[in-house]
Amino acid sequence: MTKIYLTHTPEARQNYYGERALAELHMLGNVSVNVLDRPLTLNEFALAAAGHHIVVASREAAAPEALFERLPDLIAFCRVAVDIRNIDVDAASRHGVLVTRATPGFDTSVAEWVIGVMIDLSRGISAAAAAYWQHRTPAIAMGRELRASTLGVIGYGFAGRRLVSLARALGMSVMVCDPYATSVEAEVEQAPLSELLTRADYVVCLAAATTETANLFDADAFAKMSPHAYFINASRGELVDEDALFAALERGVIAGAALDVGRAADQMPSAALAAHPKVIASPHAGGLTPPAIEHQAMDTVRQIRALLEGARPEHAVNFDHATRLARLAGFSGTRITSDG
Repeated sequence: MTKIYLTHTPEARQNYYGERALAELHMLGNVSVNVLDRPLTLNEFALAAAGHHIVVASREAAAPEALFERLPDLIAFCRVAVDIRNIDVDAASRHGVLVTRATPGFDTSVAEWVIGVMIDLSRGISAAAAAYWQHRTPAIAMGRELRASTLGVIGYGFAGRRLVSLARALGMSVMVCDPYATSVEAEVEQAPLSELLTRADYVVCLAAATTETANLFDADAFAKMSPHAYFINASRGELVDEDALFAALERGVIAGAALDVGRAADQMPSAALAAHPKVIASPHAGGLTPPAIEHQAMDTVRQIRALLEGARPEHAVNFDHATRLARLAGFSGTRITSDG
């Protein structure tokens, strides 16, 4: 029987995999799980996954070449996330191991989080609640409406498109900047980054983390923004120069910020920024809703089911180099799954 190893901690299984996906995984093979209450070290990972044919990996489970060298029985490494930057795909290919990834299922959850923090930033809800919790009377401050304001979205992918549709329903004008977007919705303006930063009342970072986008938001970028504008990051911490953001907040270059990601562990916002009085922060939970999490977990279930049925799974990264797939009984890889 196929042996499957799930790297998620007990808490991560509850939050990032779910009972339904785990139950279906058990129907596909003999499943072992991480019993520790923390992510595995490389040595622990190699020992725990030894003898298993498939690894289902959480986003923090790194897979360098040293891991593949120690897992001669491994056939497939299935990531329960879109981000595979900490997987050495070239090494996996050299060892004949298939790598798969999940698809974005968090478009609605992230877009709704962005709408929520835009309202919060504009109306001071968190600040007022915090004051009441501390038995203080909050200051009464004039709020701002989203209606008739301008939203600038950097990154017009799944979450960006969903955010744009919600923002338009609220009566916002929308600008987007994405060099790879070939078409946008009607009444949505495409603009270069410098123009978007200058004109937007809310600047939302949803761009992918690449070498080109590292520190995309630096001192020069924040200087282009209006003093009344807000910056929101729901993408990755690497896109923001945190010292520059902190300075922009301190000097009143921008009005405030909302962060779901940062450069702390597991992409969480850094403590110094999260504690700033002009910042609303959440612990990388923008995409943490049951539908969003189940979507990615079920991607891996479907991928493994396809492999065991002799089909090429969806969202395989290095299928042509996955020579160990021949070890699966009856595997041909010529058939494509019904969803593909």
